Amino acid sequence: MSSSPLRVVFAIPILDDWTAALGLLQRLDTVAGERGYDASVLFVDDGSSAAAPANEFAGPWRALREVEVLRLARNLGHQRAIAIGLTFLHQERPPRDAVVVMDGDGEDRPEDVPLLLDELERLGRAKVVFAERARRSEGVLFRGFYQLYRALHLLLTGISVRVGNFSAMPWSALGSFVVVAEAWNHYAAAVFKARLPRTLVPIARGTRIAGTSSMNFVALAMHGLSAISVFGDVVGVRLLVASSAGLATFVALFAAGLAARSGGALVVPDWVLTWCLVSILLCLQLVILAFVITFSILSARNTLSFLPSRDYAYFVSGAVRVFPRSA
Repeated sequence: MSSSPLRVVFAIPILDDWTAALGLLQRLDTVAGERGYDASVLFVDDGSSAAAPANEFAGPWRALREVEVLRLARNLGHQRAIAIGLTFLHQERPPRDAVVVMDGDGEDRPEDVPLLLDELERLGRAKVVFAERARRSEGVLFRGFYQLYRALHLLLTGISVRVGNFSAMPWSALGSFVVVAEAWNHYAAAVFKARLPRTLVPIARGTRIAGTSSMNFVALAMHGLSAISVFGDVVGVRLLVASSAGLATFVALFAAGLAARSGGALVVPDWVLTWCLVSILLCLQLVILAFVITFSILSARNTLSFLPSRDYAYFVSGAVRVFPRSA
């Protein structure tokens, strides 16, 4: 890699959490100064009720070259805000070396950014580098549900969930990302779905800088299901195979029970045959349902869907540079 400063832009979705965002900006400025990054920041305002406090965000900053706020026309959710922000950077801003995607509340620690960027440089900017969550700071109940979600995700998709948004993406990968329709649902899952080269770096999750999270249980469930939905075709096929295997198993057991009873070799209770018959009917319904789901998903590939590079502009209300301010 070149000995010149690493040109990096931070893409950060925000919804009303401006106090935490300001604290994050101060810490990013410190990290950028210590590591000599040529750094800029893009806050993606996901329909906040109040605009960013321009006077406070105007700095002056010691190391950051530019701070922009991209305001969306309506609230879309932070995953879609990330998709719009990354596409905006690719389409309308000059190339950099890397984009760091992180949340704006401080749980993605600015002090850990060098771990991602160092690995990105070591790999020759050839892979997306994700933070692998080595430890979570949430309560016991959240961690319990999170482990349950991880097990469900692995069972349905065959992929283990170990990452969130916190990542460093080489600029060269943006060209592929902005034509991934699944980016509309979930950033990390879309990277996996598109089979972009990637690697993981173990990083513990931090704590919020200020305020409380607006994420409730329903929103968390929707977030998890959005990630699974990206692999809807895989989920459908896995369900079809599993239900077909179950159907074949119970049909064989039912046939074996009837044969044993008719031959007199074994006394098979009526409840066993009834249980097998009910199981056959249930599995048959699952096979039909899984087939319909899989066929619908695969057929939908022939229809036009959201394409970030084509459709992002419909959701952009405007971009404001808060630092440095225009003369």
